Amino acid sequence: MRARHTESTITVYQAYRPEIGGPAARTGRFPSSWKRDRMTWIKPSFLWMMYRCGWGTKEGQETVLAVEISRSGFQWALRNACLSHHVPELHGDQAAWKRRLRDAPARVQWDPERDLHLNPLPYRSLQLGLAGEATARYADEWIVGIEDVTPLAAEIHARVRAGEPERAAQLLPEERPYPLDPGALGHLGA
Repeated sequence: MRARHTESTITVYQAYRPEIGGPAARTGRFPSSWKRDRMTWIKPSFLWMMYRCGWGTKEGQETVLAVEISRSGFQWALRNACLSHHVPELHGDQAAWKRRLRDAPARVQWDPERDLHLNPLPYRSLQLGLAGEATARYADEWIVGIEDVTPLAAEIHARVRAGEPERAAQLLPEERPYPLDPGALGHLGA
C-alpha cells in the first residue's frame, strides 16, 4: 500500500459538496451537517480519489480534501476491518463473513490503482470504509488537519488535458510505501 505519510500521520482523501468540504478545510473538523450515521470512505491514493470524483467535477464531490489522520487511528481501522466481499479462504462460509461484515466498524475494498489518465493499473489500491465507532473516532480523535486540495486537483487535471503528463506527475502528492507490521493486512486479503 502506498500513501503520503509521516512518522505519526497518514493522508487520506475524500470529496464532498462545497457546503461540507469548505467548512471542514477552514476549521479542521467536519461541520455538524456531515452525516455521522452513514459509512464514509477514505482513500490513501490521490489518483484513485481523482478517479472517484472526476478530478473534483462530479456532482456532490466538487471539494477534494486531504485529511491528515493519526497512523494509530488508521491502523486501528485496518485491524478492525472486514473485507467488503466474501473470500472463502479467509472467511469460511458466507454466513460467517456476513456476520463479521455487519459487526465490523470498518471495511476494506481493493480496487485497481489509477494512472494520470485515470486508467486502471495492474495493482490494487485500498479504500477504507468507516462506520459507527470508526466514523466517530475518525471525526473526533484521528484528524490532525484537513486541507482543500481542489486547486491542486484542477491544476494536475489541466496539465493532463494539455498533454503535459511529466508536469502533471511532478505536481502529484508524494506517495510511498506505507509501513505496516508483517501480516497486518492478512485478514484483508493482502
